[in-house]
Amino acid sequence: MANSASISADIAGRYAQALFDLVRDSGGIDALSAQIDDLASAYDASQDLRDLTLSPLYDRQQQETAIGALAGRMGLSPELANTLRLMARNRRLFALPQLLAKLRSLIADAKGEVTADVVSAQALTDEQKARLADTLAAKSGKKVKLNARVDESLIGGMIVKLGSQMIDSSIRSKLASLQNAMKEVG
Repeated sequence: MANSASISADIAGRYAQALFDLVRDSGGIDALSAQIDDLASAYDASQDLRDLTLSPLYDRQQQETAIGALAGRMGLSPELANTLRLMARNRRLFALPQLLAKLRSLIADAKGEVTADVVSAQALTDEQKARLADTLAAKSGKKVKLNARVDESLIGGMIVKLGSQMIDSSIRSKLASLQNAMKEVG
């Protein structure tokens, strides 16, 4: 499984780099960023789209036609649409999630941004997100884009991952630490 994930990342990386270089040269990075977000949302929301990219039941032509129709309906740039059609033609649509992640990474690097993954017990307000982003920006020296989600099992607090650093201030982890300490004593 780890080997197939590595292969998917390698495949996606080549397509992403080629697309990014093409779009960067034409000055369309901001538009590509918005389209990537829209495409990722569509992928997450649609089981049919995930099936199209992963199922061996669809042949190359069916995948290419469907992904071309999707690109047209979503108003994707010709560069992104052609890349997706090429991936379908080469039976590489299974690497779409990795392509989106790699493109986001390339765009963030080009803009001097870093993405922080934030998992909180409750949804953060806009003010809390802004304060957290400002604090993390001061720490990292780069503009911070938050990728926030909710996990009620944390009970309270949050987990923040910025690059290779992780800060876990959740009540769940504090209770686990307390439980371990009690086991050592008794």
